[in-house]
Amino acid sequence: MSVRATARIVATRTGLPVLTGEGPLAPRRTRATGPGSRVTVVGAMSAPLGGDRLAVEAEVRDGATLTVDTAAATVALPSRVPEPAHYDVRLTVREGAELRWLPEQLISAYGSELRMRTQVELAPTALLVLREEQILGRHGEAPGTLFSRLTVRRAGRPLLDQELSYGPGAPAGWDGPAVLAGHRAVGQLLVVAPRFEEKPVPPMLLGEAAVRTPLAGPGALVTAVAPDALLLRRVLDEALADLLDGLPGRPPEDPPEGLPYGTGATAYR
Repeated sequence: MSVRATARIVATRTGLPVLTGEGPLAPRRTRATGPGSRVTVVGAMSAPLGGDRLAVEAEVRDGATLTVDTAAATVALPSRVPEPAHYDVRLTVREGAELRWLPEQLISAYGSELRMRTQVELAPTALLVLREEQILGRHGEAPGTLFSRLTVRRAGRPLLDQELSYGPGAPAGWDGPAVLAGHRAVGQLLVVAPRFEEKPVPPMLLGEAAVRTPLAGPGALVTAVAPDALLLRRVLDEALADLLDGLPGRPPEDPPEGLPYGTGATAYR
């Protein structure tokens, strides 16, 4: 049986007036290591499976600061339902607000099919740190099918619109030497900050399999591939530390207290 579930988060300067979840999406208030609020999304059941439609909506209101992470990796799993799973993320960051969106990896298990869409609306003075990591297949297995799209608008104008696809059903060449070259961990880091308008981030190669690219707006995009999740995270963490140098706050480094590493099929090591 397919599941439809939505988690909703609203952050203000004084707290979290809205924090609700359904089905496999269980958002929990956790201790923040810096200013503002922190929410950790815990997987309460196996998801996403074929036919599931999951969504997370987060709004950071004027002047508020919010960090959202997850207690474990999310695993897209196969199902008897002959339909793809859908996972939609909708983020709104208003004037003077800050959002750090730092979930754990998304693992595309063999036989699964997931279509993920992330849409972000930013005010002109908003700060955004967004990390996405995809692991193509569990250890020793081929990947499932994964379609992912990230759309970011700032002050009502497009800043980034990017679509990625991997696995069976993806356009030919996704695993070729010009794309993944056999790697099974791929990720990107997006930082949008008003200060980049006056001082744009210069392009830079980050090792052998990562690049930092300035956007046509106050943002920078880091794209990386790696043989495994550990090396991918290391590259993105180093890039994030460099980009945040001089910016207010820091993303959390310690795991959520009082929460298990993961629940059900969303737990993966």
